[in-house]
Amino acid sequence: MPDCIIQATGVTKTYQMGEVQVNALAGVDLCITRGEVISIMGPSGSGKSTLMNILGCLDHPTEGSYTLDGEQVAHLRDDQLAGIRNRKVGFIFQNFNLLPRQTAIANVELPMRYAGITEGRKERAIDALKLVGLGDRLTHRPAELSGGQQQRVAIARSLVNDPAIIMADEPTGNLDSRSGREIMELLLKLNSERGTTLIIVTHDSNVSSQTQRVVRLKDGLVEVEA
Repeated sequence: MPDCIIQATGVTKTYQMGEVQVNALAGVDLCITRGEVISIMGPSGSGKSTLMNILGCLDHPTEGSYTLDGEQVAHLRDDQLAGIRNRKVGFIFQNFNLLPRQTAIANVELPMRYAGITEGRKERAIDALKLVGLGDRLTHRPAELSGGQQQRVAIARSLVNDPAIIMADEPTGNLDSRSGREIMELLLKLNSERGTTLIIVTHDSNVSSQTQRVVRLKDGLVEVEA
């Protein structure tokens, strides 16, 4: 049997919009094995973001089961989901989502603050920034950094709690081609050296071609796995 760090079975998500029900996910079955690098692709409205929100414990499925690293999480309360999310999942976003008035160190410290970690917090943030090549930018604020450097801060933030899984939503979408290549090299290096499971939502075939598996969604269902 595969070692599924993520196991989704019959996962659906339905939104009520006025008198109309919208089925964002229509019964997704998905196993992602520990240490795997996968990309999730599909046209707008296919359910990519909804699926990522559920896999990342940001939302609940309407129906179905979801096991994350051995824990059944589909029907947990929001505070329980938040606890699992803080321990096991790191997020990287297309728009970086950095606090503009805070230094790189302070931005990277945020997940530790949410997790209630106090001891060694600054030192861990500095180590994470050095790992992504920003040892000389520790006290810079986002406006003082290039797009690629801001995304490196976001990567440092995502890994500072040593999560089992990193989920990246269009991580190269706002970057030039050179910076995008550097970010993908860095993410793949984290996977190879740490064994971190990496899930990337992308429209970019250059990104998906570097992953071990491509999951394509259409109309809320897994259409193809290659």
